[in-house]
Amino acid sequence: MASVIKLLGVLCLVVAIAEADFRVKRQDEDGDLEDNIDDLCKDRPADEYFRLSTDGDCREVVRCTRSGLKQITCPSGLAFDIEKQTCDWKAKVTTCDKKEKPRKVLPILKTDEPICPEGKLSCGNGECVDKELFCNGKPDCKDESDENACTVDLDPNRAPDCDTTQCALPDCFCSADGTRIPGNIEPQQVPQMITITFNGAVNVDNIDLYEDIFNGQRQNPNGCQIRGTFFVSHKYTNYSAVQDLHRKGHEISVFSLTHKDDPNYWTQGTYDDWLAEMAGARLIIERFANITDGSIIGVRAPYLRVGGNKQFEMMADQFFVYDASITASLGRVPIWPYTLYFRMPHKCNGNAHNCPSRSHPVWEMVMNELDRRDDPTFDESLPGCHMVDSCSNIQSGEQFGRLLRHNFNRHYNTNRAPLGLNFHASWLKSKKEYREELIKFIEEMLVRNDVFFVTMLQVIQWMQNPTELNALRDFQEWKEKCDVKGQPYCSLPNACPLTTRELPGETLRLFTCMECPNNYPWILDPTGDGFSTK
Repeated sequence: MASVIKLLGVLCLVVAIAEADFRVKRQDEDGDLEDNIDDLCKDRPADEYFRLSTDGDCREVVRCTRSGLKQITCPSGLAFDIEKQTCDWKAKVTTCDKKEKPRKVLPILKTDEPICPEGKLSCGNGECVDKELFCNGKPDCKDESDENACTVDLDPNRAPDCDTTQCALPDCFCSADGTRIPGNIEPQQVPQMITITFNGAVNVDNIDLYEDIFNGQRQNPNGCQIRGTFFVSHKYTNYSAVQDLHRKGHEISVFSLTHKDDPNYWTQGTYDDWLAEMAGARLIIERFANITDGSIIGVRAPYLRVGGNKQFEMMADQFFVYDASITASLGRVPIWPYTLYFRMPHKCNGNAHNCPSRSHPVWEMVMNELDRRDDPTFDESLPGCHMVDSCSNIQSGEQFGRLLRHNFNRHYNTNRAPLGLNFHASWLKSKKEYREELIKFIEEMLVRNDVFFVTMLQVIQWMQNPTELNALRDFQEWKEKCDVKGQPYCSLPNACPLTTRELPGETLRLFTCMECPNNYPWILDPTGDGFSTK
């Protein structure tokens, strides 16, 4: 895990390294490239990086801007992967011989005069196909161009722009730029909600950390204990510990069943892939952590690799209420969560850009990037980071404390959109001073009367019924499991040694207060009861 975090940190340096104004100079072997910038940039997406030459060490790429080309250089030891559009370890990059991503044939969507009859659109080759067949996941044009312009901005069947006359709470919330406060409450009357989330397995490696942060003694201004949200992955999870987190009022959500490390598996996953991964993970948690109240309603995609419309179609069908995987770029004013009935109010940012383009009855608990500048008064251009541990420049507790307070003030002094502090537990445990600094920050915030540490569900509950600060002490939705006492459901869980045909050669321990299953639960057999190969 530490190596994964280190890699994430390095990858986040990609744009930080010096995206500087870059004037292309005359190169004898290529002629005068200054004159060719228009040709280089014609029909090229503004966010696509490409090489001017395959000579050199594979670290330098450029992208097109209104003022010319901008260059970035990967850190030493890394190379730029043209396919993935990011820096990676040089040994893993196989595209150093390619200057640019392969171009796909695009449909002809904008013309002065209609090419096709009403209800049909033109493929790249001029063939006319029914509009509803565009971007449905399977090619209908002979040149397959109907599946090549399917972004949030281009999908011909995309969700409409926000219409506040049609979108009303409690079921729908949108705003033109995402910054509007629900209920149009004055910012000074809005509680500053902070969500602490953890991704990954819950087990002996991190249970002590969670007990330290959520020790039962720290209370929000309404007298209820502070809460966190745990996006749980299956392998190596101790389900008796998950059961106890749930008993204490924390929110349990799903982070997938297999947590496969192939990013394309998630970005390009089918409906059935997402169903097996997320509904399967929920089934396992409900069964082996004995969570029977239907409260597992949230999803976060591994590596934040959003699965496009297929992921969200599955979520709606399976009654998942929210996703928490889409990131919003660092901006002057942070963005409030929104529903996806209407078009998302910010650019599709982050890994692989596969955001949902269609309308879905799902909340997006958007991840506002954190401003990681060590000295916010110093105006250097550093990209934001969505997970705290991907803020690779944070190397000490003191720096971490500054990051927390600066980002709190960014939210608190503008529109008070919820502040997300998203962690992998291993990062907080990597240095004792990180844990101490987080606890110090929490206690400092709790001295105020307008800051609340809440779960993702509690954020949605407040947004559905916006309530001013002076009435929050009696806000019933936040009173459930207000102050939990008592003992865990079981003090000695079953430590079931299990195998599965899906993971040959592995014996895995499943810790649960429930009965041991026959097999280790996995993607084809989430109950562990066994499966037929017929």
